[in-house]
Amino acid sequence: MCTNTSSPMNIGHGRILTAVSFDRQEFYVRFKGPEETPFTGGHWKIHVELPDQYPYKSPSIGFVNRIFHPNIDELSGSVCLDVINQTWSPMYDMINIFEVFLPQLLRYPNPSDPLNGEAAAMLMREPKSYEAKVKEYVAKYASKEAVDDVGEDTESEDELSSAGSYESGGEEPAGTMDDV
Repeated sequence: MCTNTSSPMNIGHGRILTAVSFDRQEFYVRFKGPEETPFTGGHWKIHVELPDQYPYKSPSIGFVNRIFHPNIDELSGSVCLDVINQTWSPMYDMINIFEVFLPQLLRYPNPSDPLNGEAAAMLMREPKSYEAKVKEYVAKYASKEAVDDVGEDTESEDELSSAGSYESGGEEPAGTMDDV
């Protein structure tokens, strides 16, 4: 059996994720910031690891390139999201994560439960400064070119898949998918 090939994994709505490893438990997703937020226009590479017990146990997700957000650790990329960390259900899937949960987290940060204390304090005390800093990070670390360059030494372009974010109530995408 060849272990160097990657195999596609359908996550619904025609979106295909390409696994990095032959066991289909580790892959990267290209995620775009939701429209009408300070994250609009941002592109992030998100590392996803599925535990052996998935879907009964939640996946581990982390931003590879930097993002300024109260509930995302700026350096490690760890995400503090209740539905992933505590209240996960086997009824959830990758579509829920990338089209509902993450876009909602970016739209509605929770500064009372931060992983990034600086972002939380700034959001609560100086919302306009917070928004400006988010936009600065988007421009500096989350351009399409930045996502293409981040982690370049560990994976090739064909191992990076795309996902847009969707409004929770509609069928129109809040972001668009890029061809990989």
